[in-house]
Amino acid sequence: MISSQRERLLALARRIEPDLTPDDLLQPHDHPSLETSPDFNFEDGILAGYLAFRAAFRANRKSDR
Repeated sequence: MISSQRERLLALARRIEPDLTPDDLLQPHDHPSLETSPDFNFEDGILAGYLAFRAAFRANRKSDR
């Protein structure tokens, strides 16, 4: 799910700014056109949620050991 969302986010970002790289998505606020795009911010929030869930899940698994 995470890799699929990253691909989806990159595809959306490249529709907004065609020359973006995956590394550019790590600092989207450096690109004003991304920062002001509600669609990009929504999809970026979905990715952030997936990553937060993964971190919490892994932390919970470690604490159960």
